[in-house]
Amino acid sequence: MATIRLISEAEATGKVKAIFEDFKRTRGVDYIPNYWRAMAAFPDYLEATWNKYKAVMLGGKLDLRTKEIIALAVSATNGCDYCINSHTAAVKRLGLDDAAVVEIMAVVDFYNASNRVTTGLQLEPDILPAVDTSEVLPKVAKPRGRTKASAAGKRK
Repeated sequence: MATIRLISEAEATGKVKAIFEDFKRTRGVDYIPNYWRAMAAFPDYLEATWNKYKAVMLGGKLDLRTKEIIALAVSATNGCDYCINSHTAAVKRLGLDDAAVVEIMAVVDFYNASNRVTTGLQLEPDILPAVDTSEVLPKVAKPRGRTKASAAGKRK
């Protein structure tokens, strides 16, 4: 049960009503989920969150299905029951079956465990992404943090 009163569509006015209508039109649904109804108690936050959702989920190079898979994985890692259900429903609407959902959870399991092992062992990164800084930085900056030289010096 929610810890606050959720704003119904019937009682929504002004900014909240406009956002609810935009939500239904944009998402192609005929209802407002509880997540959004809860935020409606603070209309400016509802607006900021809705605008962020549209910027993140509706644009960019990743398709919506990929983004929903990521959302499901993050939700499982964070242990958010509401979010797990919401994003599982979304990935199923976007064509994934039960086996694919279990596969996502297997990836979550593997990488959460791998992250804990590497964190526990304090392994230093040795596989780094290539970064093109030619247009951003005139000179390549010196690496921050522990370097091999500084790490060797600490072992003495």
